[in-house]
Amino acid sequence: MDGQTVESFDLDGFLPYRLCVAANHVGREFAERFRAAFGISLAEWRVLAHLSQTGPVSVREIHAAVDMDKSKISRAAARLEAAGHITKQENPRDRRLVELTLTTEGRALVDRLIPVAQSFQDELTARLGPDTQVVFDALSRLAESGDAT
Repeated sequence: MDGQTVESFDLDGFLPYRLCVAANHVGREFAERFRAAFGISLAEWRVLAHLSQTGPVSVREIHAAVDMDKSKISRAAARLEAAGHITKQENPRDRRLVELTLTTEGRALVDRLIPVAQSFQDELTARLGPDTQVVFDALSRLAESGDAT
């Protein structure tokens, strides 16, 4: 540990810890907005947002794109389907996969979610101030380096 001992280790100065704490805090703030305003979870938001950008995809494809546990995505998809926001159907190219698609109601919900998401982003960038682009660039570099593992 480069000469550090357990006693001298500074958890608050440990970057992986600080990133996790910050991500969890921001995620909870964001999730609370969507739960309070629309009754949906963060996982449901991610599924809806991804589908709005890509069109029909499988749970596997969403998992790869949003880095969320497949079981969470599946549960979110089941809730969204029950609410009439998405449909599930067999993938014609691979019958083992289920394809998720936004319904008209789902697209209308996304149209109402986007302004709330944008407002939240505007608040975060206001908090970061002139450091916003530096943070974006740093997070991009960290995400890219994580792809290599």
